Amino acid sequence: MKQEDLDFFKALLTDRLNELLSHADTTVTGMTQPKENYADPTDRASQEADRSFELRIRDREHKLIKKIKKALERIENGTFGQCEMCEEDISIERLKARPVTTQCIKCKTREEDREKAMGL
Repeated sequence: MKQEDLDFFKALLTDRLNELLSHADTTVTGMTQPKENYADPTDRASQEADRSFELRIRDREHKLIKKIKKALERIENGTFGQCEMCEEDISIERLKARPVTTQCIKCKTREEDREKAMGL
């Protein structure tokens, strides 16, 4: 992969990482503030549903943060853009769509087909 492509993906991933980390700080701040105590059970249930939804989103973001950090490591060690299964190059188009990917489209499709066949 060309150095200019690596620089592009490094900047893209770093920006996304910083954005996600700032969201995490906001969530922590929001969770530590005292909760409003609603007398109406419906209002309480709605508040808990909102809180649960936000926590699920933050959990997904946490997983994405890990993937971004690993992708940045792969950029540093020279393996970014290389499929971990077949060791072929991953297309630039695929990396632009999903820069944290570790598999080429053929290997990922095979993996998903296998999971579907096993009912996962």
